[in-house]
Amino acid sequence: MTRPEASVQAKDLLSVLAGRLQRFSERTGAVISWLTLPMVVGTFLIALLRYAFALNWIWMQELVVWMHAFVFMLAAAYTLNRNEHVRVDIFYRQFSGRRKALVDLLGSLIFLLPMSIMLIVMSMDYVITSWAIGEGSREAGGLPFPFVPLLKTAIPLAFALVCLQGIAIVFDSWVVLVRGRQPAGRERTATVPPGEGV
Repeated sequence: MTRPEASVQAKDLLSVLAGRLQRFSERTGAVISWLTLPMVVGTFLIALLRYAFALNWIWMQELVVWMHAFVFMLAAAYTLNRNEHVRVDIFYRQFSGRRKALVDLLGSLIFLLPMSIMLIVMSMDYVITSWAIGEGSREAGGLPFPFVPLLKTAIPLAFALVCLQGIAIVFDSWVVLVRGRQPAGRERTATVPPGEGV
């Protein structure tokens, strides 16, 4: 196998891996999105029970809030994959495809991945302690064990999912920089016309 052929195969492998990671983020987001339905129903029931029947159950309120936390945390990678996260930029949208890929690559390697890994590491003691002591809700009538540890476990899990999506962004961006075009099915950066520089 010649060196150019090996290089093309490596780029194709990166594209395939990026595609698989992105599909995983999509599926995760699709599954997590189903929590919004019981959240809406739960919120309606809480209001109905409180104002129509003067009933107020703390565990039900906590359940709705915690489902919201699960959706917010575990769908972060999905949102990043869709490029729908909050981005305050003045220059990025006007950049060429290669320059966008360079910003995405450096941003992921310098900020996204190290920060996500740090948060995973820092949250592990918090999660392990919660499981070890059998932590339940601090509110009287709140959710019992294991609901609190499950919620806390979502923290490192969320950042692990973001790490996987960050790796997909790195692979995608590298392919754009080296090959000069975006892998099929992705709209993170624009297609780069042949010969266009960074």
